[in-house]
Amino acid sequence: MTDSTSLEQNTGHLPNNCAASCLAAALVVAVIGTAGSVYLSMGLGLKACPLCFYQRSFVMAVLAVLALGRFVERSRPGLICLLSVPPTWAGLGVAAFHEYLVLTGVLECPAALFGIGTAPAQSLAVFIALAVAVTGGAWCGRQESPRQRACTLFVAVMLGAVMEGACVKSSLPLPPVPAAAYDPVKQPLDTCRRPFSAPKN
Repeated sequence: MTDSTSLEQNTGHLPNNCAASCLAAALVVAVIGTAGSVYLSMGLGLKACPLCFYQRSFVMAVLAVLALGRFVERSRPGLICLLSVPPTWAGLGVAAFHEYLVLTGVLECPAALFGIGTAPAQSLAVFIALAVAVTGGAWCGRQESPRQRACTLFVAVMLGAVMEGACVKSSLPLPPVPAAAYDPVKQPLDTCRRPFSAPKN
């Protein structure tokens, strides 16, 4: 058996530069997302709502899979990225739904880090970056036919969608719309809440 033949047979166990780069990028984003999420509560004193907790849990899960996978099985970055796809897309779905509630005026949320957008908006940006990285790494790091890779990724993304749907459906109901305007001193905007709408004459 020639060296080239042996190399071809073991390609699935060799590091893939594209997948390894995607894994490294996703790991950096997951660290930033996790640290930023925790700092919003512990540093800025904001109170996480149920949807915020789901997103925090998912980004932490992604970080755990990426970090442990890179430490234990760093020769298979494509597989590590693939295992990160379901929680990443689940978090992306929750973040998108959360931001939709903000954009449609159903919720109002406090400003996030550096005053750039709201917490849901920054969370959505983090999950979009994660989704691009881990999905790209799973695609280019798997030694399968394009059809097989597409089917595998489709199943992984659908699993994430099921997880997202379960989280949204089982989340606590939204609080009622306040009958009076919030007191800016006693009721500062430190969590996601229903906005006050003045009655129209």
